[in-house]
Amino acid sequence: MAHVPLFAPRPAFTVPLAHGLSLSLGARTLVMGILNVTPDSFAGGVTDPGAAVDLALRMERDGADIIDIGGESTRPGAEPVTEADELARVMPVIEALQGRLRAAISIDTYKASVASAAVSAGASIVNDISGLRYDPTLGEAVARCGAGLVLMHTRGRSKQMYRDAAYADVVAEVSAELCEAIGRAGAAGVSPDRVVLDPGIGFAKRAADSRAVLARLPEFARLGRPLLVGPSRKSFLADGPAPLPPAERDWSTAAAVTTAVAGGAHIVRVHNVAAMVQVVRAADALRAGACG
Repeated sequence: MAHVPLFAPRPAFTVPLAHGLSLSLGARTLVMGILNVTPDSFAGGVTDPGAAVDLALRMERDGADIIDIGGESTRPGAEPVTEADELARVMPVIEALQGRLRAAISIDTYKASVASAAVSAGASIVNDISGLRYDPTLGEAVARCGAGLVLMHTRGRSKQMYRDAAYADVVAEVSAELCEAIGRAGAAGVSPDRVVLDPGIGFAKRAADSRAVLARLPEFARLGRPLLVGPSRKSFLADGPAPLPPAERDWSTAAAVTTAVAGGAHIVRVHNVAAMVQVVRAADALRAGACG
């Protein structure tokens, strides 16, 4: 019987960021902590800037390499927020964190104005759930400020994303649409070496689609860019007769994070940083033993 490797190859990348920073990817899995400064995120958020700052600092102490700060919930069914409201939520937090974090700051937004303000205040990565489809000026804004850019796959808008969740081959179609996003970034002047790809687990995907994307993650390596995977507490992990609420999905998140590490993910995006850092370290140790 042919040997099927448990761990997919994970190529090394250096991703330039804003402010002269960079991410070294491949030697170990980086952990991105989720900091939602929102009242309506599916897995909980904080609305007080001081509490958000404290949470960011705690995430770094717990081992986060990146803090991803967002001011608009993009859960299925969520309503969009105005630029002014989003700025009012995220900017006090980013400004208060200046000089207090070693971890890189990522701004989770699809709006060019929010991205530009956040990078000016200290963020070095822009995490765009739309893959440069929602705001046609975002790519040029990222190119001007020199930030790293995460391009995520989704279809439609949050309010009706499941309407477009129909695939003949989910991995082939998501890969093709991520290639189009890379093309949009290049056309806007974003250097390819600044791009990280996220296949968008849970976004415009039914539970079976998300599981297929995660199980077939090694196939995305052919796109030639580092991979970020965000399975944390999502509904595909609770698909069953008695689904658990988001806050009780950390065990199933651990299974998904381990699968992502085995599949070649460079970064995992999680809520419970302390627990998932332990999971990642164990999975990376197993990877080292298998690939050593």
